[in-house]
Formats: sequence, structure tokens, C-alpha cells
Amino acid sequence: MNSPSTRDIQRRVFLSETDFADSRLSPLQQDASFRRYFRIDDGEHGCLLMDAPPETENLTAWLEIGNHLNHLGLRAPAVLRSNTDAGFALIEDFGSSTFTQLLNAGEPHEALYTQAIDLLIHLHQQPNALLEGLKPYGFQALMTEALLLPDWFLPLLSGQPTPPQKRESYQRIWETVFDSLPTPAITLVLRDFHVDNLMALPADEPLRQIGLLDFQDALVGPMAYDLMSLLEDARRDLPSLLVNSMRERYLQEMPLLDLENFQLWYRILAAQRHCKVTGIFSRLAIRDGKPQYLSHIPRVLGLLQSHLEEPLLRPLGDWLRGCGITDNHLPISSDYRSVRAALGLIDPSTG
Repeated sequence: MNSPSTRDIQRRVFLSETDFADSRLSPLQQDASFRRYFRIDDGEHGCLLMDAPPETENLTAWLEIGNHLNHLGLRAPAVLRSNTDAGFALIEDFGSSTFTQLLNAGEPHEALYTQAIDLLIHLHQQPNALLEGLKPYGFQALMTEALLLPDWFLPLLSGQPTPPQKRESYQRIWETVFDSLPTPAITLVLRDFHVDNLMALPADEPLRQIGLLDFQDALVGPMAYDLMSLLEDARRDLPSLLVNSMRERYLQEMPLLDLENFQLWYRILAAQRHCKVTGIFSRLAIRDGKPQYLSHIPRVLGLLQSHLEEPLLRPLGDWLRGCGITDNHLPISSDYRSVRAALGLIDPSTG
């Protein structure tokens, strides 16, 4: 019989200090992060154990930002107990009704997306939305993310590391784009605001009917980001009529926004995010052995292509075409193991 792992033991030590020391834990499906969730099966309490390894996850940020969101009238999971040094928290169980599951079950898009848009409007209208101590979502962070495309996606296509001069030319293009942008309207940016991370909850107040997940990476940044993240979903095709009507609903409730400024930032951030996500999904396959995300890359490339007529982004379009990325109909290699070897990485299954 296999002996329990060190993390299993640490998990039980944490639970021993709670009312759930002997409760059975049912693991929930793991997402793209190293964080894990376990439902506590005691039949009475709606609780989850969050396992956030300190070497990869920032539990302190999750706790602080969640508390801030609750103070703003939104709904992050309540925390019953936590140990940030060990990376564990006992939190409220929001159930399993994500917006994604509801949409897949046939719930009307209009109703759920309207709820999500109204939540963003509320957040962006709060004068105290910014949380003291949060870092800015500035050009350095945006550049680091954009570089994930040449660092991970191009090797997936070519089977080799990206040549330094090609990576440098890509970086110069983004530097020019960022240097050309006006100052944006800023707010608290949750950064992963999409239907996978929104939960349907019973409540009388509309804003309390949405539970928020995965907000630990929040920063202070451009107001357009979370709206774009919701409406240009890497994992879900949305009708253009819905996207346009939801964007219009948001803008009608934000009359003080400089519309031209906002729309320019929306387009640039969309292109940046799609470059980032293409790289992240490639990295999940190559480095972490999670190839299921590769199926979303054609959709993300299609979304990216839709923004390349923006004058500031035309050099990016030229660069992508020079790499053979002309549309979203690319043969995405499933032989990510050979790419892993070419990049000098260790197979995650062997440690």
C-alpha cells in the first residue's frame, strides 16, 4: 500500500485543528493552477478545503482580496480558518453551479452575461475599489505576459526554442504599442473574470447571486480588461450580437469614460491577452503535462486575428504572418513531449 504523501499529512494536520478532523475529503476537478479544492463530506456544513501550496500559490493575496471584494458588496467565499504558512484555508462552498455549467445546460446567455456585466459596472463605479498595496498592471507586467507567445507557442509550432532575434523583434513591437497608448481609466482588475470563475448562488440581492472565484492575481490596471476577459473568452464561443449588446450595456452605465480611450485599450488588451493565453495553454501542455488546453488555441488565435486591423497592431500582424500564423487553422502539434525535450525541461511525470 502506498504511504500518504507529505502534502496529504499536512492537509490532515490542518484539519485536525478544526471540526472536520475525521471528515472524508472529495477532490474537485483541478484547474490550470497548482491550487486544489476538496469538498468536506460531512453532510451538514458547506465547506471546502483549499490547498494552495505556498511555493506556487499566494494564499495571503487570495484572503486579502476576497475580504476586500466582500466589503465592496460582492461575494467571495467566506473563510472559516486559514494557515498561510502551510497554504490551507477552510472556506465556504459555493456549490457546483458555475456559469459555464449553467450555459452548457441551456440557461439563456443573455440573463447570465447581464448579471456578470452588472457586477463589473458596480465594481468599476466604486470610489474605493482600489485595494491599498496592490501592484499596478503596468507595461512591464503586460510585456512579461505577452512574451509567453514566443516563449511557449512558437516552440509548439516549430519544435525548437524561438531564436533570440525573433523574440526581440516581437518585444520591440509591443514596446512601441505600449509607448503609444494614452493613460487609461484604472480600477481593480480581477484578471480572470469569465464564466468559469462565476458561480450562481441563492440570494435576494442581485449582486449577491454571483460568487467570485480566482481573484488572487488582482492588480490595479486598465478598466477595459475584465470586460474584455468576459466577452472574449478563450474557452467559449460567443455570438457577436451578445458581445456587442453586453459591451453597450456596460458603456451606457459608465458615461464618464472617454469612449475612444476605452475602446483603444480594449483592443490592445484583447490582443495582449490572446497572445498571453496562447502561450499559457502551450506551457500547460509542454511543461505541466496538461494537453487538454491545446484544443482552445484555435479559438484564441481567431480572437487575436480579429484585432490586428487596429493600426497600432498591424506590425504584430506582420510578425505573426512571418511566423506562419496567418489564421486560426494551424496544425497544433500534440507531440508536446518532444518540444519539452527541445526546451530542456523535465517530464512532470518523472519529477
